[in-house]
Amino acid sequence: MRPQRVPLLASLVVLLAAACTTATDHDGAAPTTPAPGGPAATAPAATPATPTSGAPVEGSWRATYGWAVPATPARVTHEVRVPVTPAPGEPLPVLVEVRVGDHPAEGFSRITFAFRGPTPSYQVGYVPQVFTEGRGAPVELPGTAWLSVRFDPAQAHDAHGAGTADVPPSRIGYPTLLGWAAAGDFEGHLSFGLGLRPPAGGTLPVRLGESTRPDGTHVVAVDVPRG
Repeated sequence: MRPQRVPLLASLVVLLAAACTTATDHDGAAPTTPAPGGPAATAPAATPATPTSGAPVEGSWRATYGWAVPATPARVTHEVRVPVTPAPGEPLPVLVEVRVGDHPAEGFSRITFAFRGPTPSYQVGYVPQVFTEGRGAPVELPGTAWLSVRFDPAQAHDAHGAGTADVPPSRIGYPTLLGWAAAGDFEGHLSFGLGLRPPAGGTLPVRLGESTRPDGTHVVAVDVPRG
């Protein structure tokens, strides 16, 4: 009799499909599906911190701040020589992707910002309201607490003014990280807002980190606890 292989092969296909739907990359964020829409005062430089055990530290990932509640915006500074490439190349680091990822086992959720070119300086802090760069219009965000995330120098458009980044839907829906929104791309300042729902209406600590992908893309991660 011929061995019965079909059930085993079918089971392997199912298992591989399930693994693909839940996989995250070495940045600790899920691959992005492009979707329409969505897409300061100087503080002392953040003190580098040691990643907590169980955090994704594959490759070059390293923590640059946290875990802590930033009483003033936490700023991580990188020296960027402008233009980063000679004309007609891109003058500033360019945002190419935003990703989100949930890590129940490690107890945090993550949003990452990936840049072509050098890593820009960045600043993250709690604000009463997120406003757009330049116009100063309020940004709609879910939740009861809001984080401002700003990069400089950086841009998210090409020489023709078209957007350069693949982004996820603006509604994230994790336990405490509910959503995100673009807040401006103006004169070398690139801004975003994060909508959070801390337990009992308080504030959540944050952790910041960086990594470099094999293709040379530089990634900045913002982590918040899940509860």
